[in-house]
Amino acid sequence: MTSSTSSSQSGHSAIVAISSNPAVRDRMIRALESCDCSTVEAQGGAGILAHLDSTGFDFAVLDSKLPDLDSGDVTRFIRQQNPNISYVMVDSTTGKLAGPHQLANQRAQKMFEALKKSEINTDDAVDLDDSEPVRLKARNTEPLPGMVGESEAFARVHKMARIVARRSSTVLLQGESGVGKDMVAYAIHELSPRSSGPLVVVNCAAIPENLLESELFGYARGAFTGAVQSRLGKIHAAHRGTLFLDEIGELPLNMQAKLLRFLQAGEVQRLGSSDVFQVDVRVIAATNANLLERVAAGQFRQDLYYRLAVFPIHLPPLRERTSEILPLARHFLAEFCRTNASPLKVIDGEAQFALQEHDWPGNVRELKHVIERAFILSEDELRLTEEHLIFDTVQKKLKKVPAQVV
Repeated sequence: MTSSTSSSQSGHSAIVAISSNPAVRDRMIRALESCDCSTVEAQGGAGILAHLDSTGFDFAVLDSKLPDLDSGDVTRFIRQQNPNISYVMVDSTTGKLAGPHQLANQRAQKMFEALKKSEINTDDAVDLDDSEPVRLKARNTEPLPGMVGESEAFARVHKMARIVARRSSTVLLQGESGVGKDMVAYAIHELSPRSSGPLVVVNCAAIPENLLESELFGYARGAFTGAVQSRLGKIHAAHRGTLFLDEIGELPLNMQAKLLRFLQAGEVQRLGSSDVFQVDVRVIAATNANLLERVAAGQFRQDLYYRLAVFPIHLPPLRERTSEILPLARHFLAEFCRTNASPLKVIDGEAQFALQEHDWPGNVRELKHVIERAFILSEDELRLTEEHLIFDTVQKKLKKVPAQVV
């Protein structure tokens, strides 16, 4: 990323992110400079996001086809971070403005008009050295660390998790029980600058309400009967790392207010103590509940919801990721063989068909349990058959297919 003019000259900056066509980028910069603003260049979406926390900008010009990230994902994240940031899309192959765009004020409208006047034709837009063809880097849809499968339904999750991992923004993982929200939280932590710090997990549904405050915030000696020595809470233990709050929808209302204060100030006060500690913690929350419905029902604080949902990621259920069923099944089977020092087993054709036909209401967790049971029932056999499969729900009668091993 390079700065065209000093950002100190103006509080109004423009990000130009058109890596595939420097001629268009230069023309856009000149158009924005005519509006008496400072400009900063970025070659892709990652450059924009990296700049988002530095000297503030309130106008962005984005290539509709960024070389590294999806432009729609980038604009959604920009809007979530600051709804007052204006942005305009540009087609780098033509130099023309391309929707959608967001203009938050009159100054942004003025800049938009300046960009519109600077639109250049296709001949000018392809003003590149033909001996140096531009090669766009493929969008990164590589599976997250510790995860198996590359279905289209889950590709967006991989991409969004990689975008937000580099930042400290609060993440809200949403999806049915058993879809793998904990694995995504682990992957975000591992890909983040905090990976050398702790990942502390708290299941909000598993801790009794009367113990939850002391578990999260800690307590001082004598704070209550049995508190024979002071103890730091889970939030403090996650200092310079990540706090994963699973089943956040089950958090009692009184604890929601205390968690909100921590998220707003980054401070922790132990139960029974007046001392306040400043902590540096990145929060990832997860829920299988519809939090907006709970907000409407008065069961979840609206202000806490918006604090947690800075960057929401929805995880689709396994029934929408059918291409991942067999790779996951083979992965789990290999894992059970390895941990039990067993020869590697295979899944025969009829069993594969049964696995693919099941609707998996329990998602990935149910699949893992089914494969573990099948591994146990197969005993010394090296082949898992349909007879070894015991599903958690009633399985519909399947049409038989020829047995084979794949």
